[in-house]
Amino acid sequence: MVFRRTHNCGELRISDVNNSVVLNGWIDSIRNIGKIIFIDLRDRYGITQIVVEKEELVRKAKELRNESVVSIKGLVRKREGNPNKRILTGEIEVVADEINIYSIAEPTPFVIQNDVRATEELRLKYRYLDIRRESIRDKLMLRHKAAFETRRFLNENNFVEVETPFLTKSTPEGARDFLVPSRLNKGKVYALPQSPQLFKQLLMVSGMDKYFQIVRCFRDEDLRLDRQPEFTQIDIEMSFVNQDDVMELTEDLLRHIFRSCVNYEIKEFVRISYKEAIDKYGSDKPDLRFGLKMCDITEIIRKMTGKIKMFDEAIREGGIIKILPIGSNMNLTRAEIERLENEIKSLGAKGLARFRVDSEVDWTLASWTKEIPEEVKKEIISKANIEKGSVVFVQFGDSKLVNNVLSFVRNAIAEKFGLKKRDEYKFVWIYDFPMFEFSEEDKRLVACHHPFTSPKEEDIGFLESEPLNVRANAYDITLNGFEIGGGSIRIHSAELQKRVFKVLGLSETEINSKFGFLIEAFKYGVPPHGGIALGFDRLIMLMSGAESIRDVIAFPKTTSGACLMTDAPSVPEEKQLLEAGIRFIEEVKHE
Repeated sequence: MVFRRTHNCGELRISDVNNSVVLNGWIDSIRNIGKIIFIDLRDRYGITQIVVEKEELVRKAKELRNESVVSIKGLVRKREGNPNKRILTGEIEVVADEINIYSIAEPTPFVIQNDVRATEELRLKYRYLDIRRESIRDKLMLRHKAAFETRRFLNENNFVEVETPFLTKSTPEGARDFLVPSRLNKGKVYALPQSPQLFKQLLMVSGMDKYFQIVRCFRDEDLRLDRQPEFTQIDIEMSFVNQDDVMELTEDLLRHIFRSCVNYEIKEFVRISYKEAIDKYGSDKPDLRFGLKMCDITEIIRKMTGKIKMFDEAIREGGIIKILPIGSNMNLTRAEIERLENEIKSLGAKGLARFRVDSEVDWTLASWTKEIPEEVKKEIISKANIEKGSVVFVQFGDSKLVNNVLSFVRNAIAEKFGLKKRDEYKFVWIYDFPMFEFSEEDKRLVACHHPFTSPKEEDIGFLESEPLNVRANAYDITLNGFEIGGGSIRIHSAELQKRVFKVLGLSETEINSKFGFLIEAFKYGVPPHGGIALGFDRLIMLMSGAESIRDVIAFPKTTSGACLMTDAPSVPEEKQLLEAGIRFIEEVKHE
């Protein structure tokens, strides 16, 4: 028999004294002091202390262990002794009249407590136990609240939630698709969507005007702390809008979520161009909780060609020279600098050149600085606003490598000196991204965002002749050094869309095969439209202060894409493979 619960374990107060109640939950702890047993009963709402005094109930309670599931009928009384101020029910206790035992738990693989000492692998294997911990449960509750408030806000702003298909067509233009073989159509596959991009554009063609979806997406890519093979995004699309419209709507949504869920008022949304972000911070997702700006001194150094060989070679090969000044109040030990040097070598850097500015013309720590003329030193100090006593890190060579290395150093130093405040949220919009970039892996042009992003109107004429100089109507929003969303104003012309596809190397046949349905739809009246997708998991990770995206997902995968709890992915049965028309081929190892 199940006792019908009258209250949860977090709601009884001193005003409930002398009331008869029924509580259901898990035993958080049990203390046997002879003739009396004290039980802390837990559910997701809180903890209530139970006092077992009746002799027959004491005998029954002695059978119990932590994490056993029980119902308690009893009378609320004022807690004897001092209140327990650590819990909301700390002024009362419940004296048990009846105990109903539903299940007696075996010893758990780890202790269910916030400061758990178990490895992450063990916690993921027994994730259902890990979720019992308050620290994980609270993050899932925050996730629920944020999703609820997102729907509330968008509904009040005339958005309609529309579900789009999970089984769709593979159009590989970004990360790798997860493929799903079709049993009914042997030899053909579906793809799990990397995003609902094409469907939400088609919804604009259909006249839905304002669409949103809190949607699951899938990407078969390498994983990190802030990535999973399946993830959730807040997907938004709007008709008859420009870039500012989408950005302002997103800002209002984020203000609402932070105000409603964590009682935080967002002060500002900084807007900087992609070029400025790379120039000053070496990254298109800069953390602006701290300063530490870089400075490109390539043109200054170019004036003194012949003085320093390593700089001359970098400039001759089309590279850049950048510096990162560190204030005199941030003293790094030799061991810390050596550790930094070892870490950046994994990024491809050869080392970490540096010098200290003792005065405008006196620079130490590096003998090569003696070759720099005084007027050049003064110009560098003036341009980079370098204070006396500062240590200046130097990188030169390929621009992408230089920016990656100095961005890594910038963040490492900020971490070392506690400049990344956990209770501070700095939002930054990055706009005017390049439309295309050259992929060294594929040896061809690829879209920086996706091929449905519209180019800047003034750059359209350069699509075929100078594609790398074309800017996109694309925008990312970042928070504390993480990209939390990206969007764009889309192409709404079939002719322009085909031109972009051709710049990316697609033939007319490939365009029709992969995207014919989109081009066809554009023939029947398509409004200008744009939108954004916010990474929901990443947003909750940052809001909650979690160390990893895995802490805010109920049942996450490991960095290898495995579910330790269910042992997925698993080897299919031969019958399943035959029905789907699949045959696995052993990987060929090249000597």
